[in-house]
Amino acid sequence: MGRRRKKVVRIPKKRLPKFFSCPKCGKETVKVELFRDESRAAAGCSSCGFQEEFPVKPAQGEVDVYCMLTDRVYGSSRRSSVTNTKNA
Repeated sequence: MGRRRKKVVRIPKKRLPKFFSCPKCGKETVKVELFRDESRAAAGCSSCGFQEEFPVKPAQGEVDVYCMLTDRVYGSSRRSSVTNTKNA
């Protein structure tokens, strides 16, 4: 009689997404392109046409650029609403 073989449990590795959700239209169509030799990055939505460019450092990745994009979009709308309430 032989012994029973152990069942091998493979844990899938988590990967970063290729497309992110757009802060303007809400669809998952934002693609981030890094141009490391020029030290810049471009993020653009293929659905609504929203595009932004950012200066990047060598250690930054696509997720960091997407976070800068959302900070710029949500931060600008928050600042304009705060300035409107102060003037009123």
